Amino acid sequence: MAGTIAAYFSIGTEPDTRGLIYALWKRGSYVLLPLLRGDGDLDWASYEGPDSVRPRQDGLHGLAEPAEPPRGRDAIARAALVIVPALAVDKRGMRLGNGRGCYDRALARVGAAVPTVALVYEGELVDELPAAPHDRQVRLVARSSGATAQLTRFPS
Repeated sequence: MAGTIAAYFSIGTEPDTRGLIYALWKRGSYVLLPLLRGDGDLDWASYEGPDSVRPRQDGLHGLAEPAEPPRGRDAIARAALVIVPALAVDKRGMRLGNGRGCYDRALARVGAAVPTVALVYEGELVDELPAAPHDRQVRLVARSSGATAQLTRFPS
């Protein structure tokens, strides 16, 4: 079990992460959740149980954020595992997000040996996605198909 795990609270139709985050926390992992900054970058704060998360004050996209003090943009660099959202991932590990680049900036701070995992549904692993120079690959994709999940590893 990884010591520090950076994850996210899912929104809308994304694969649900709330139960996963709670289970990781209950098992003793230190879980970091993102705080969306005004400049579009991500800060990170600790998850301290269900009561430590609140809706964003501005209601942006229905996001929930930790109420704990920010740990800084570079806190993700200390994670042993990073779980990120994706609308789709291609067979190279390139992920499609919501177009703001906040997770690409965060992934740029993660060491080369740290597993980065995108969570998607079956059918969201596609042959190819457009990629810009700033886009970052994930190393794994976990895709859900009903009660089962499949893990795909990408070459570095």
